[in-house]
Amino acid sequence: MLQRVSCRLGSEELILETGRLARQANGAVYAEYGGSAVLATVCCSEGTIEGLDYVPLQVEYNEKAYAAGKIPGSIFKREGRPKDREILVSRLIDRPLRPLFSKAFKRDIQLVPTVISADQENPPDVVAMVAASAAVAVSDIPFDGPVGAVRIAEVAGELVVNPTYEQRAKASLEIVVAGTATGITMVEGGGDEAAEERMVEAVTLAHERIKELCAVQQQLVAAAGRGAKLPLPPAPAPLAIRDELWQWALPKMQEACFVKGKFERSNAIKEAAAAALEQFAERIADDEQGRARDLLEELETHVVRESILSRQVRTDGRGPDDIRPITCEVDVLPRAHGAALFTRGETQSLALTTLGSESDELRVLDALETDHDTRKGFMLHYNFPPFSVGETGRLGTGRREVGHGHLAERALEGVIPPKEKFPYTIRLVSEILESNGSSSMASVCGGTLSLLNAGVPIKKSVAGIAMGLVTDGDRHVVLSDILGEEDHLGDMDFKVAGTADGITAFQMDIKVAGVDRAVLQQALQKARAGRLKILEIMAATIDAPRREVSDHAPKIMSTSIPEDKIGALIGTGGANIRSITEQSGADVNIHDDGTVMIYARRKQGADKALELIAASVEEPEVGKDYDGVVKRIMDFGAFVEFLPGKEGLLHISKISREHVDSVSDVLEIGQQVRVRLIEIDRLGRANLANAEAFDSDELPVGRFADSRPALASRRGDGGRSRDGGRRDGGRRDGGRRDGGWDRERRPDRGRPPRRGRDRDRGRSDSNYRSGG
Repeated sequence: MLQRVSCRLGSEELILETGRLARQANGAVYAEYGGSAVLATVCCSEGTIEGLDYVPLQVEYNEKAYAAGKIPGSIFKREGRPKDREILVSRLIDRPLRPLFSKAFKRDIQLVPTVISADQENPPDVVAMVAASAAVAVSDIPFDGPVGAVRIAEVAGELVVNPTYEQRAKASLEIVVAGTATGITMVEGGGDEAAEERMVEAVTLAHERIKELCAVQQQLVAAAGRGAKLPLPPAPAPLAIRDELWQWALPKMQEACFVKGKFERSNAIKEAAAAALEQFAERIADDEQGRARDLLEELETHVVRESILSRQVRTDGRGPDDIRPITCEVDVLPRAHGAALFTRGETQSLALTTLGSESDELRVLDALETDHDTRKGFMLHYNFPPFSVGETGRLGTGRREVGHGHLAERALEGVIPPKEKFPYTIRLVSEILESNGSSSMASVCGGTLSLLNAGVPIKKSVAGIAMGLVTDGDRHVVLSDILGEEDHLGDMDFKVAGTADGITAFQMDIKVAGVDRAVLQQALQKARAGRLKILEIMAATIDAPRREVSDHAPKIMSTSIPEDKIGALIGTGGANIRSITEQSGADVNIHDDGTVMIYARRKQGADKALELIAASVEEPEVGKDYDGVVKRIMDFGAFVEFLPGKEGLLHISKISREHVDSVSDVLEIGQQVRVRLIEIDRLGRANLANAEAFDSDELPVGRFADSRPALASRRGDGGRSRDGGRRDGGRRDGGRRDGGWDRERRPDRGRPPRRGRDRDRGRSDSNYRSGG
C-alpha cells in the first residue's frame, strides 16, 4: 500500500514515499526534494555467514544520466564504473549507517540509492542519505536507526539548511551532518578558514533538523513498516571459564598493550593471547575456541580504554594531548617538481607535486549538477599500498583511497593560488609509506611542504591532525594525534585540517551516541592547539614558496592580444599556431578573451613562442626592419614573409644596389633575408627592400611612397631609363613582367579605382600610383 509522509526542510518540502516502487526489495523508499529524486532500496541475503566479525554492508550510490536529461558521454552511451563523486557519496551514506547494524545479523546487506531525477538546483546526495535510512527503517532488517542528514552552509554570514548549488558556490563554510535523534554520528565538510565556534553552531543547527527527519521517518515506519524484524541468530552460551581466563590473562595483557612500537606491541598481544589459550587449552572445547579469542580481544580493548580513562596513559606512553615526534624533509627526489617527506611517529607520507599545463586539467564529465563539463586545475591523489602496514595485497585505487584523497584535497584547495597568479595545473600525490593512524592528515602536512618546495605560492600553510575519544558514559578523554589502534578501539575519529587562522577541512565519525556540544568544543580546541604546534614544526623546515619553480617543471608565460587578432594568431586552418608550436616546441592555448597561455619544457621555448605570438599580431610598421623568409620567387621579385602570415613584395629593383638579371640568381625559397618595409600601398600591400643592401637614407619610406624613381637615378641615367624610368621596357602593367602581384590580389589586375579615364588625364597607371 502506498504511504507518503513529508516535512519542510530548508527552502523545499522533503517527501518520503513507499509501497509503489521496487516492492520486492526488503525495503524501498522514494524521496523527492524540489526537482531532485532518489529511489533507495535495501536487500539482505537469505542465509547467515558464519565467522563474520564485521557488518557485510555494501552501499552503491549511483547517478543516472537521464535524471538530468543527458545521454552518457562514454563510448557505450551508458553508465559504467562508479565515478569518484558516486564513491564519495556512498561513503557518506555508509559511515553513519554501518554502526547501527548488528554484527550478530551476519547477512550480506546491499543498499542501492539511485538518483532518478536531478533539477540541477538541489543536490541529491543528502536526499539519498535520508532515503537510504528510511529504506532500511521500513524494511525487516534489524536497524538501530533511523538516521537523518542535512547540509549546512554559511552564505553571506547566515547558516542555510540544504543550500542550492548556487548558494554552495558562495559559501564560506559547508558541512554534511548525519545522526540519530539522540546524537551526531558523522560530520564532513570544510570552510574558508572557518572559526571553531562557527563550526559548532553549524553542527548544532544540523542536529535540530536531523531530529525532525528522524521523526518523519518514524511516521513512515508506523504507517508502512514491515512489522517484526528478521531475527538475530541466537547468542552463543557464555564461556564457562570466562572469569578465570579473564583474570589469568589480565596482567599479561596489561604488560603487552604498552610495549613500545606498533609491530612489537602487536606481537606481544598475540603472544599473551596465545599463552592464555594454551594455559586453558584442556578446558576450552573446540566449538568454544572462537568465543575464547573474542574474549581476549575484549580484554585488550578493556585494558587500552581503562588506562586512558583512569590513568590518562596511552599505549605508546603519551598523555592525551601529546603529539608523536615529527620530522619534515624537502628536496628528497632529484627530478620531482616538488617533493617532501612528512613523518609523524609511525605514519609517513611522501608527497610529490607535479606542475602541468592547462591541457593537463581534469575534465569532470557527465556531472548532474551542470549542463557542461567542468575542469579541475588542482588534484590530490592518495595511495595506500599494502607494504605501508607490512602486508601483502593488491595495488590499486579503492574507495578508501578516493575518500582519504578527497579529504586531503579539500583541506588544501582553499589555499591554492588562482590561475591568474599561478597558471599551472597542479597534481599532488601522497604516497603512504608507513601507516599507524591519520595518514590522510599526514598527506595534508606533506602536501603543504611539497607545494612550497615546488614554488607554488599557496596563501598559507595547512596542517592536519586526527583527534579521538574514549568514553564510558560518565568519563571521557579527548585524544590528540590518535594511533591506528586508538581509532579502532576508541569512540571517535575526528580529523581537522586548517591554517593558523581557521579550519579548511573537517571529518568526524562517532561510534557512540551522546557526544554533546561540550565534547565537540573541547575536541576542536585541542585540535587547534595541535595544529598550531605542527605548523610551527613545518615552518622550521620551509615556511615560504621556493622563488622559482624547478628547472624540470614546464615554463608558463601568458600574454594578451586584442580579440580581433585571435584569428590572425590561429591562421588559416590553424597553420600559424601550428608553426609557432613547431618552431618553439611550446604548447599555446588561446582563450576567447584574448588571453594566450604558453607552456614549454624550457624557458627558451617559452620566450621563442612569446616572440612569435607578438610578431603574429604585430601591425606592420613602415620604416621598420624585419627578419623575413623567402616564400615565392617570381620574375619581377620575391614574396617574403616578414611577419607570421604577412607577406610583402621584395621587387627585383630593391634586392641589390647592383643590377639583378634574375631573382633566382640572388634568392632562393626558404632563404632568410633582412628586409625593410618601405611602403604599404592603397590596397594594403606591403613593398619591401633589402635592408642590408641599402643605407637608411637611400630608402625613403611612406605609407603611399614610391621610391623607385629615386632608385633608378642611382643607375646613372639621370633618373630615367629609355622607357621613361621603367626597367620593364615601358610595359603597361607598371613594370610587373607578368602582372602577377596584381592578379593575385584583385581580379582587375590590381588597378586602383579609376578617376575617369587615365588616358584622358594624361597619366599612365604607373604614374597614378606614384602620385604623378
